Amino acid sequence: MAIWRTVVGKLWLTIIALVAVVITTVGLFLLQYIDLQFADPNKIKHLFIYTGVVGFLLTTFFAFFLLTKITQPLREMKEAADRVAQGEYGTRVAIRSSDEIGELANTFNQMASELDTLIRDLQHERDHLSSVLRSMTDAVISFDAEGEVILTNPQGEHLVEAWSSVDWEDESGSEGYGQVPGPLRETFRNVLSSGKELSDKVHVQNEVWSVAMTPLAGTDAVRGAVAVLRDVTEEFRVDKLRKDFVANVSHEIRTPLSMVQGYSEALLDDIAASPEERRELVQVIHDESLRMGRLVKDLLDLARMEAGHMEMNFQQVDVDALMGRVYRKFSALAKDRGIALAKSEPQEALVLQAADPDRLEQVLTNLLDNAFRHTPAGARIRMEARRKEAPRGGDVLELAVSDEGAGIPAEDLPYIFERFYKADKARKRESNGSGGTGLGLAIVKNIVQAHQGKIRAESEAGKGTVFTIDLPMSAKRGSGAKASFKA
Repeated sequence: MAIWRTVVGKLWLTIIALVAVVITTVGLFLLQYIDLQFADPNKIKHLFIYTGVVGFLLTTFFAFFLLTKITQPLREMKEAADRVAQGEYGTRVAIRSSDEIGELANTFNQMASELDTLIRDLQHERDHLSSVLRSMTDAVISFDAEGEVILTNPQGEHLVEAWSSVDWEDESGSEGYGQVPGPLRETFRNVLSSGKELSDKVHVQNEVWSVAMTPLAGTDAVRGAVAVLRDVTEEFRVDKLRKDFVANVSHEIRTPLSMVQGYSEALLDDIAASPEERRELVQVIHDESLRMGRLVKDLLDLARMEAGHMEMNFQQVDVDALMGRVYRKFSALAKDRGIALAKSEPQEALVLQAADPDRLEQVLTNLLDNAFRHTPAGARIRMEARRKEAPRGGDVLELAVSDEGAGIPAEDLPYIFERFYKADKARKRESNGSGGTGLGLAIVKNIVQAHQGKIRAESEAGKGTVFTIDLPMSAKRGSGAKASFKA
């Protein structure tokens, strides 16, 4: 920077001009006195030269003095301000005097200190907000007025990416909203226009999301919106299951009750003309009462399992002996129906270190009962057991019950372990009351999960079904201990 543009340069030029004016004035008004005192003109010339040199040296000295006292501190403060503007909030300037320059430097340091504290507080709040957003299980997405994403947490970012890959058919006239996913555009448009918080539920790819969107208020208009999305698919499914459960229980109980009531009224009205007819009516009432008893028992067992109130007696279980008991239980039924029942003969001793034999027998009983009800005469049902290595180490017992029955359609397989779900919608309840309650597979699943195991089903319509159970052979439970579980 040119020196004459600085404060010191301007002062220096001003002082030089002032000295020149003084010297000129002195020369004009005191010329007569100088002529009387100095007869030699050269001496007069030398006087003016000496005076000008002394004045120049004094002004130059004064200029450098000002440079040290004024310009240098100001330049340091300018450089410090530039560093603060670049983010170095810890920058401070040296206080060299107690005058106005010193006070200015002190004020600058206080300002920098306050700014540093403010920035630290803002950084702390930002980190705190970022931690809160990251720890939230809900998806949080902030949009500006154009629909561009301003801020989001990892869950929200994943949701935006997943939903952005879907080709949405927008029929609401809300196109042009930037990165706002299709299911949120209508709510986003309403929030911007009304300036009020709105809530909604959206169904996206077999999932249900609860949406709460709040406007971001600006000085003159709404400058965007914040959307909080929660996955309520499981809650929605549980609520639907609850409603279906009540409807199914009502249906399952109403039918045998109606039959019991009808046949009992027939007996009271002496409609049966012979002892054989009365015996037949009584037999129907007895069968239906047995069916209601089984239904109530299964409901109570399932309720206790899911509530975690059923105790299980864990002990060592000989798998071959367990299969033998179940085989003997169904052998007479298999012979009566003309079905070939077989079981595998393990080449080695298969022992579960911690299992409830009664509950496992109930599992096999329910699976075989289900297989017998859907397997025609002349077909085969087989029980198998073998040891295999688990993917994460250790040995697993694999139990399989296979049949050559009607099979289960592929679209029904994911739902067969739900309560009251029946793959064959047209299946009639057997007249002798031995039909299933629709709870057997749900109970089987709960018992298997209580043993830290897994169950799966494979089926092909018209060719049969295979139920496979994987149970850990070395569960960490005390032998003979009783333990409550919650599936």
